[in-house]
Amino acid sequence: MQLKKVEITEKGVDIDEIEQLLFGSAKVKVSSELEEKVTKSFHFLQEFSVDKVIYGVNTGFGPMAQYRIRDEEINQLQYNIIRSHSVGAGSAIEPIYVKSAMIDRLSTFAQGYSGVHPALIRILTDFINLDISPYVPSHGGVGASGDLVQLAHIALALIGEGEVFYNGTLQSTADVMRQTGIEPFKLHIREGLALTNGTSVMTGVGIVNLIFAKKLLRHALVASAMMNEIAQSYDDFLAPELNATKRHSGQIESARFMREWLKESHLLRNRKKELYNGTKASHFNQKIQPFYSLRCVPQVLGPVWDTMMNVEKVVIDELNSVSDNPIVDYSSENIYHGGNFHGDYISFEMDKLKIAVTKMIMLMERQLNYLMHDKVNEILPPFVNLGTLGLNYGMQAMQFTATSTTAENQTLSYPMYLHSIPNNNDNQDIVSMGTNSALLAKRVIENGFQVMAIHYMAIVQAIDCLQAVEKLSPKSEEVYQEIRSFFPTFADDKPRYKDINRIVEYLKTKSIVS
Repeated sequence: MQLKKVEITEKGVDIDEIEQLLFGSAKVKVSSELEEKVTKSFHFLQEFSVDKVIYGVNTGFGPMAQYRIRDEEINQLQYNIIRSHSVGAGSAIEPIYVKSAMIDRLSTFAQGYSGVHPALIRILTDFINLDISPYVPSHGGVGASGDLVQLAHIALALIGEGEVFYNGTLQSTADVMRQTGIEPFKLHIREGLALTNGTSVMTGVGIVNLIFAKKLLRHALVASAMMNEIAQSYDDFLAPELNATKRHSGQIESARFMREWLKESHLLRNRKKELYNGTKASHFNQKIQPFYSLRCVPQVLGPVWDTMMNVEKVVIDELNSVSDNPIVDYSSENIYHGGNFHGDYISFEMDKLKIAVTKMIMLMERQLNYLMHDKVNEILPPFVNLGTLGLNYGMQAMQFTATSTTAENQTLSYPMYLHSIPNNNDNQDIVSMGTNSALLAKRVIENGFQVMAIHYMAIVQAIDCLQAVEKLSPKSEEVYQEIRSFFPTFADDKPRYKDINRIVEYLKTKSIVS
């Protein structure tokens, strides 16, 4: 269902609405009730801060908080934190991830606990809806006062400085603002700190990671179903009675998904008919139980399923939370100093996510090896080579790419959550490294799509080799036909790197309903 508008309300937004904002045509809007809360919060901060010492309003930041700021310098202080912290390095984070981060920041401010001017809500909404994406380098924050450096680059664009991606090119922010009629945001009491202080970049990247990781999981389940068709496995490994004896919802759901997918397949075998019929055979050509990479799919992908469900809960809870400091609460007429900017929730979940994705891709690599190894599968030529053995090489070299990429994922899966390095004059003495964790998970997921693409190439080649298209389940045949529409059967040796890229794009955009 295509949504035209996603409204941020007190109940928050969910993953489907975020996906519509990022990959559909939906536009975001903040409810009038929340806009009123933002306005009240701003006016309360104005009045409350007149004769009180409040961090980041009339004090310096971090270890410099011991220094009071003169009234006439309060406004300059807010510009200084943005400009001084716009010091990221490395390649730019892609616009879709930055857009997700801005949606998260908008959600935080819309709760009415940040004391920001309501005009900040409006300019963030404009940037999101017009697909104006600030230039944000990938290296910067340590995820403790939040994503200070990366968020500063977003803030820099909102005040009309720096650069943004717009209409596919990197342009001066000032030029894009002139093109779109947007006025640079003028900072007031604490918007500089509010814009830079929080978990929005790690959460924004984390949400996109989750969307793609869930797609990968569906593709892994489909690939596993098709693999068992190719191997003509006995179907009882998916039996509800078997999988219900393990009380894990992920395993039960994975088995259910594959059972539904394989309905009407003419390739799976029935153990009752073939082996529970009083047979006296002393040798069986068909394996009584297939390799673990085929038979244990629900047990391997079940934990991956469960992990992704928990990741979704945490990242959406974070999105709908207030990751700011201090918290401006006009209802209790107080301002609370704490650490809601700390990114441990996201850091931990992104580590879990990348470990889950890596294990899933290890399973895909083992299934690919089954197809490549003629002495293991005993039904296909080496490397699914449909040409002349010795003269042609089939998918031999593509397996190298899949294997090396899987190995890289294994190395990248070391947990960042455990890698705290104190800094900021030891003010930030324990940090989350949440943005690093999210960006590493992003790379693991991107690698996963590459391995998955090569695996699907081998699957469709194997189906052609066995002349099994008409025996596939209807859903498997649909996937086969879709891939073959742009990746024809091949027997000759040609560069295939562009084919890998095309299948990656297919996998990223293909929707598979469970």
